[in-house]
Amino acid sequence: MRSLQLAAFAVWFCLSVPALALDVGDPAPSFEAVDDSGETWKSADHVGKKILVVYFYPADMTGGCTAQACGYRDKMETLTAAGVEVVGVSGDSAKNHKVFKKAHQLNFALLADTDGNVAKQFGVPVTLGEKTVKKMIEGTETLLLRTATAKRWTFVIDRDGKIAHKDSAVKAKNDPATVEAVIKKLQ
Repeated sequence: MRSLQLAAFAVWFCLSVPALALDVGDPAPSFEAVDDSGETWKSADHVGKKILVVYFYPADMTGGCTAQACGYRDKMETLTAAGVEVVGVSGDSAKNHKVFKKAHQLNFALLADTDGNVAKQFGVPVTLGEKTVKKMIEGTETLLLRTATAKRWTFVIDRDGKIAHKDSAVKAKNDPATVEAVIKKLQ
């Protein structure tokens, strides 16, 4: 009975909180979330200082999400030199993010959007619901918990704090190269 009540609440919550429809030129929302090190990451500390790439992805340790994250990792030197900061956002826990980051030597922050609120602020569709997955990581069976699953969308926020690029049809493997091309146009 309790799980039925929780499911009903989740459906009601998703339907009752409309997502914003952000477009290029709109001001980026102010947001905060816990990062992979367990610290609070605040957009106000980053927006305006660099070009900020905020990419939403469904889940840690999955094929497309790993390809996308590793693509950003591999382009980080070039992106950093261009004054860009990258942050990945998913409904995975900070603990999951720490494991994901270590397993793939990721060199940028991952934010735990466990309630889907950051995704909703950007207008990214998100589904709430707990999902636990067992993965073998470095020879150890690890339980990964996710409580929200966002669609794969990417935003580039310029130094003025405005949305300079929005991609709601992201191809995971191509996303870092697409963003790199967008950054070159902003220079």
